[in-house]
Amino acid sequence: MNRSMKGFLILLAASLTLAGCNKPDNEAAPVAEMDQPAQVTPPRSADELMADKIDAVIAGSWRSPANKERDQSRHPKETLEFFGVNPGMTLIEITPGGGWYTEILAPLLKGSGHFHAAVAASASSDYAKRGNDALLAKLTSDPQDYGVVSVDEFDPKAPALGAPGSADMVLTFRNVHNWVGNDTAPQMFKAFFDVLKPGGVLGVVDHRAVAGSDIDAIKKSGYLPQEFVTKLAMDAGFTLAAQSEINANSKDTKDYEQGVWTLPPTYRLNDKDRAKYAAIGESDRMTLKFVKPAGDAIFNPADAKPDDNKPVPATP
Repeated sequence: MNRSMKGFLILLAASLTLAGCNKPDNEAAPVAEMDQPAQVTPPRSADELMADKIDAVIAGSWRSPANKERDQSRHPKETLEFFGVNPGMTLIEITPGGGWYTEILAPLLKGSGHFHAAVAASASSDYAKRGNDALLAKLTSDPQDYGVVSVDEFDPKAPALGAPGSADMVLTFRNVHNWVGNDTAPQMFKAFFDVLKPGGVLGVVDHRAVAGSDIDAIKKSGYLPQEFVTKLAMDAGFTLAAQSEINANSKDTKDYEQGVWTLPPTYRLNDKDRAKYAAIGESDRMTLKFVKPAGDAIFNPADAKPDDNKPVPATP
């Protein structure tokens, strides 16, 4: 390449470089990208917020260590989520006994609903009076945690639980076998139906007998066939919405000398074979969700689908 051509190429390259640097005044300069979060946190759903609240209540300092220890057998969070407990509800717990579930339900609805404890009239027995007095003392001694709770008595033979259609949910834990034993179960289920709003929920947990068991033969055992309890509810007008194995226990053979009370927490045989019954754990339990139909809805119980919960292994 001759010297004159080489000089021309150098001048051409230089001119192109300068042209690139001299941009028109009206040409926008590139904008630097602003820092953005890697992922926007979505708002929490109502179900997630309720789950957090249930966790906080279950861990509450007002609950005794003995009651908390039984969470592994009673699965309160999973059970209440299955029934669909939500803020703002008017909820009635039937015959709370010592208040194991009341210690969770009352704080859960404090300030965001109405909780009622429905108890059998104390005039019916000294046992009922002692239980009612103990429950009332528990609730009134700690208004900060329990809030405002109505403790309402009902006549077991002619139960009335409140104004018709006034409740969103009725829950009862391990009580149906007592009403069956006292021949008051149909009246109780009718009272549940009457007090619930259309679309309201009845949640039932009770000791489950071997399917097909003769009710008269096992009446005093504390166990009930699941199909028998389902019929009680349906005869009162309910539909079976779902059934869960949350509180199942495959170790429970249901053939004990003192019925279900042979198992923990009662241990009616005291120290006899206590380790054996401790290893079995608490009873096998049905967990049933019924709904009061809205209008003239017709429901086939064969269409009720079990929930996705798997049976929970028993723990000592």
